[in-house]
Amino acid sequence: QYEQVPYIALRYLTGECNYGGRVTDDKDRRLLISVMNRFYLPAVVEDDTFTYSPSGDYYAPEEGPYEFYLEYIRSLPLIPNPEVFGLHENADITKDQQETNNLFDSIL
Repeated sequence: QYEQVPYIALRYLTGECNYGGRVTDDKDRRLLISVMNRFYLPAVVEDDTFTYSPSGDYYAPEEGPYEFYLEYIRSLPLIPNPEVFGLHENADITKDQQETNNLFDSIL
C-alpha cells in the first residue's frame, strides 16, 4: 500500500501505543525509544548484509517459509552475548560478578 515503509509510524505504534502505556519511568521510555530506533530502520530492509551485532549472529532473516524462521531462531545463542544489546563484552563479566556477589550474599 505504501511506496515507502513508514518507519516513524511503526516506531510510534510499537513504542508508544503498544508498549508506551506500560512504561512509566522516563529513563525506561528513553530506552524503549532507543531500541525502536535501532531495530526499525531502512537498512534492515534495504541492506542484505545488515546485522544488529558486530559478530553477524543477529540479523533480520530473509523472507522464507515458517520452518526457515524457526531454524534461524534455534541457531541463536541460548545465552545472548552483550553485543546484541549494544554493550561491550566486559558487561558480561560485570554481570557475572554481580550474580556471584548476590549468590554469596544470600548464602552468607
